[in-house]
Amino acid sequence: MKKHWILVANGSLARLFSRTGVGDPLVALETIDFPEGRLKGIDLQRDRQGHESSDNSSAAAHFEPHTTARKKMLHQFARELAERLQDGLAAGAYDALWISASSPMLGELKAALSQGVAARLQWVHDADFTGLDLASLETRLRELERPAR
Repeated sequence: MKKHWILVANGSLARLFSRTGVGDPLVALETIDFPEGRLKGIDLQRDRQGHESSDNSSAAAHFEPHTTARKKMLHQFARELAERLQDGLAAGAYDALWISASSPMLGELKAALSQGVAARLQWVHDADFTGLDLASLETRLRELERPAR
């Protein structure tokens, strides 16, 4: 039987589960907390955006960031999760991977996955299941496994 890892995540929390087969119960492996993901936008900005004075001019050049602080935080957390998934794959801990994550996090996470991990990705769902208890998560996953009729 294939061993599955199931990752449920949002921008500040991820929960990793394992199970031996599709019908087997989930086993919680770890919870990964990323408190920076809960900060408000104003708290993420450490200082004001870059200014540069020119020796020949009294005007200042203003450089806008290419990405927001929130997006940078999501990207950082996604990289951390992708590294954890890569470590699990390298250790032979799973054969198949399922991911359910909130919309912005899902895109960041998929982009951060290595080729090996991406090859094991069998199922993706755009939803935040981090707040569900184990029984509710099991129920939701079983509902989503069945094809819609």
